Amino acid sequence: MRFASTTARRARDFRAGFFHMSFWLASLVAGAAQADGYPQPGQIGLQEAVTPIAEEMHVFHNWILLPIIIAISVFVLGLLAYVIFRFNENANPTPSRTTHNSTLEVIWTVLPVMILVVIAIPSFRLLTHQIVVPQADVTVKVTGKQWYWTYNYPQDQGGGFEFDSYMVPQDSLKPGDIRLLSVDNEAVVPVGKIVRLQVTAADVIHSFTIPSFGIRIDAVPGRLNETWFKAEREGVYYGQCSKLCGQDHAYMPISIRVVSAEDYAAWLVEASKKFASTGAAPVHFADNTAPRLERR
Repeated sequence: MRFASTTARRARDFRAGFFHMSFWLASLVAGAAQADGYPQPGQIGLQEAVTPIAEEMHVFHNWILLPIIIAISVFVLGLLAYVIFRFNENANPTPSRTTHNSTLEVIWTVLPVMILVVIAIPSFRLLTHQIVVPQADVTVKVTGKQWYWTYNYPQDQGGGFEFDSYMVPQDSLKPGDIRLLSVDNEAVVPVGKIVRLQVTAADVIHSFTIPSFGIRIDAVPGRLNETWFKAEREGVYYGQCSKLCGQDHAYMPISIRVVSAEDYAAWLVEASKKFASTGAAPVHFADNTAPRLERR
């Protein structure tokens, strides 16, 4: 009876291990994600890149980190299997008393250092490309607040206005809206232009993150951080705050619409009128009948 229960338990463990291994292998061979600017149900892998920085990040992950991780994992697995079968008590009843091996000690010291050097070179290059902001065509100031975002477009670039961007409540979603990601007022930028983001916060630390753009930067009260992107394809791209900023942390999505230069110029004219400062409170849920989210 004990033997039967042990066999059944081992069979369950084997099936569970096989499932997890299959899932891991599937994640390695998964194709590119959809270019919809948001994660799809059942998606495995990174969101498709639409900026040069995101493309470089994907190359670094897929062609440098993953092969190294797989090689190390396979080597350790093979080494463990060899030790288990070669040096178990039945195959090796008289164990060796060797305690030091200079060759092995040199190898396991030098080899990890060489692996880290291989990783460090493209990693530092990617980091440099991320933090060195090129000459920008468009500048947008983003302020994180509990729990929404405020976008400010400078006057010398055709703006001179700002607006708040709140998540659309679930009971007010329209066809085409995405639950927990669609907002009442989207930020708009032109395609193929370098956009500099100046990011700060008004209350607590937030994090401005858009996976398809390959950007993530902290929004810190009293500090102005900078990042940049160059979207090479039109569409709507989503992100979320990536800091635990309070009870409604999960309800302050980011939505940026990338449009042609002509549409962007037209939007600036329309937005300048729509969000013109009147000395009153900022406009919320413009062109949307949904009630405004209550601030806490």
